[in-house]
Amino acid sequence: MSSTYPKFAVVGHPNKGKSSIVASLALDASIQVGNTPGTTQVKRGFPLKVDGEIVYELFDTPGFQRARRVFAWLEQHGDVPADKRSDVVREFVFEHKESNQFRDEVELLEPILAGAGIIYVVDASKPYGAEYEVEMEILRWCGQPSMAILNLIGDEDYREDWTRALGQYFRLVRTYNPITAGHEEHLALLESMAQLKEGWTKPIKKAITVLDELYDQKINNSITTIVDYMTEVLSFVHKENIKGEVLSKEEEERAKIAYREKIVNYELQERKRIESIWNHVNVQKHEGELVLDEVGLFSEESASIFGLGQKELIITGASAGAITGAGFDLITAGHTLFLGSVIGGVVGGVGAMFGFDNLYEVKVLGQSIGKRELSIGPMQNLNFPYVLLGRSLYHASVIAKRSHAKRDDLDLENVSFTEKLMDASMRKGLEKVHAKFRKTKDIEADELNDYHNTIRNSFLNLLH
Repeated sequence: MSSTYPKFAVVGHPNKGKSSIVASLALDASIQVGNTPGTTQVKRGFPLKVDGEIVYELFDTPGFQRARRVFAWLEQHGDVPADKRSDVVREFVFEHKESNQFRDEVELLEPILAGAGIIYVVDASKPYGAEYEVEMEILRWCGQPSMAILNLIGDEDYREDWTRALGQYFRLVRTYNPITAGHEEHLALLESMAQLKEGWTKPIKKAITVLDELYDQKINNSITTIVDYMTEVLSFVHKENIKGEVLSKEEEERAKIAYREKIVNYELQERKRIESIWNHVNVQKHEGELVLDEVGLFSEESASIFGLGQKELIITGASAGAITGAGFDLITAGHTLFLGSVIGGVVGGVGAMFGFDNLYEVKVLGQSIGKRELSIGPMQNLNFPYVLLGRSLYHASVIAKRSHAKRDDLDLENVSFTEKLMDASMRKGLEKVHAKFRKTKDIEADELNDYHNTIRNSFLNLLH
């Protein structure tokens, strides 16, 4: 291992969260993580790359299986001076490399003997046991910079006992839960890793700076994606040719369904882009008791969770000049602010919704070479942008905070937060831009920048 970037071997007893820690620190959701001991059978390096440059590399390793027999082999060499012990470990690996007898130990020791630092992982929710001391003695014989991580897998907490013991073997002992750790916890652990060896301090400090910049870049890319999505959906117009002189009810309904399906597809694509930005792909998602793809964008549940209440919507629309006589009737008459009942005729997960059918801008354009054209959109409902934005911000914030070590389905709980997230002044500014989107008017650069910053501030509030 002659390259200059730091390398760390993550080692320990089987099933203590080693692979989860590697996945979390390498920002790699592809790493195999399981509850069955022995999930990792061979060592594998996971370099963290930013702009094509490796900032550090982590080795996922098998757990110790025959630690007592390994240490007994080492002790057969008598009273070995401290500066020669790593040579004895190297001899052990060389002698048993082609044998399956100590396959796991050989796999985990090789990267350490090649220069990797040691990160020893324990489950501090289980009581400390003297049997771990054999593993720690073997690692001490390797002579590499080392630290221990206390991972709390269960509900109990024995960190105090573990810390007293681990402090006798490792230079640093830190608590780190890879399942719940976020960006700040990640950087704090890297700060500790930078202290292990003088030669690693500068590159790891650089890695911290690079990762901080990458995090900000991901936030900016997320906001740009959301703004582009809002622009696209709120200004979207669906057009199709109609056959007769008079628009039939069937043609209109078919076009409205196509319009709604297109908007739902816009949302699905936006979510994929967000998940790609944060390196979370193929995440299975559940929204509390609701499954998003089944409930759909045009639903009572979605509006009640992510939309504005009647009072806030009227204030927002009026303050932005969006509601006058007819507009007030539009959002109040016969319906509760976009909250339609789902009825039959579900196509592609999108049903026909009361409260929407009369809120489209529907036009039949003039005859041209014997053809007439039906135009549907943009959506005129004043609450619709807040449902779009609320759903998008919530999804993006959960994805951004999700550890790469997590393997369970993404749980998007049903919480109403849009009103709390955006005060009246923010909503007023947003509505002025939304109105221009609906009219498909060009937005001034300053207005779009303010819109971008408002959404960014809301997103940052959700991240903290």
